[in-house]
Amino acid sequence: MSDGFDEFFDENTHWVEQGAPAAGSGNPPQPPKSRRDMRRRRAQHKRRHLIGIIAVVIVVALVVTGCFFAYGKLRAWRDARESSQTQQAADYAGPGDEDVSFTVQTGQSAGQIAQALYEADIIKSVAVFTSAVSANNATLYPGTFALKTHMKAIDVVKILSDQTQASGFLEVRAGERISDVIASAAELSGISKDEFEDVINGGGDGILPAEASGSFEGWFEPGTYNLADLDTASEIIKTLVDKRIAKLDDLGVPTGEERERILNIASIAEAEVNKSEYYGKVTRVIENRLEQDMTLGMDSTVAYGNNVSPSQITQAMLDDADNPYNTRQRKGLPPTPISSPGDNAITAAMNPEDGDWLFFVTTNLDTGETKFTSGSLDQQNTQFEQFVAELHQWEADNQ
Repeated sequence: MSDGFDEFFDENTHWVEQGAPAAGSGNPPQPPKSRRDMRRRRAQHKRRHLIGIIAVVIVVALVVTGCFFAYGKLRAWRDARESSQTQQAADYAGPGDEDVSFTVQTGQSAGQIAQALYEADIIKSVAVFTSAVSANNATLYPGTFALKTHMKAIDVVKILSDQTQASGFLEVRAGERISDVIASAAELSGISKDEFEDVINGGGDGILPAEASGSFEGWFEPGTYNLADLDTASEIIKTLVDKRIAKLDDLGVPTGEERERILNIASIAEAEVNKSEYYGKVTRVIENRLEQDMTLGMDSTVAYGNNVSPSQITQAMLDDADNPYNTRQRKGLPPTPISSPGDNAITAAMNPEDGDWLFFVTTNLDTGETKFTSGSLDQQNTQFEQFVAELHQWEADNQ
């Protein structure tokens, strides 16, 4: 036992028993009463020592973590401040100096446009310009724009995102007729409209596929075209047709006479409704009426045959059986497509929705809401009359 007590006093002479005089009072600590008491005191000492170490580690960790986050915040603030100052320094004050003409090509990204603007000394920084595009959620349109050197980036973004300020690019819209396309092409290119009409009326040799039977209607692909790279009316028209053929191939449209038939049906759907959600139903109406040997009764074809808009149709036009496009008087599809249909209408013509619809009426000309009849022929005739009455009421309420 004496060895144990000697060891105890050698290691623990600084201990003070609870209730005993404080250290330095001159009174030695009380010896343990037993080995158990000795072991207990030794365990208490170790726990206190361990707790002290843990406490120090926690305090140090908290201090280090706090310093880390504080440094991060400070660095982020400093970087943001420096970035802001850099951007301000990397932007011209505007409004610009020398007049320049700048062309945005179809398919160019904001970064590519920014680089071209920078190289032309129109903007001072690619990063500032792309940031302005992103911050304003701007859409940059293809075309040739009138700009100046040394412009403020946001001013350039405003111009390039305004399609009305673009020139030199021909935009062919889905549902647009050939007559409207060549009028725009002639104005933008400076080539005589007569040259375009000579190509259109020339049969399409070397340009049109055989299934078009010499008619260009429906064979212009909607999209935007840079006319600056095309020198003649023939080149422009061939480009539009080649793009159309490539798109039809991509969409998997059958070749030959079936391709022309699909374009024909799609062009009617494109002209009759202005919402793609209805294309599949309209193409089914056309197929149902053809199957039942009914006339199509489409005002859009009558309008096309008279070179007017549907709102300009007269009763005399509706009664004119000599018009080959009068599908109120003549059965079957019109001789050619009546416009350049878009992808959605073409896809719908290949895959009409399932249904027994025979009639449809657009009852709200603002929203484009269109209603379709269903049921027996008598039921569908009754529904059709109801829908026509709804249209007339809408027209009366919105005059």
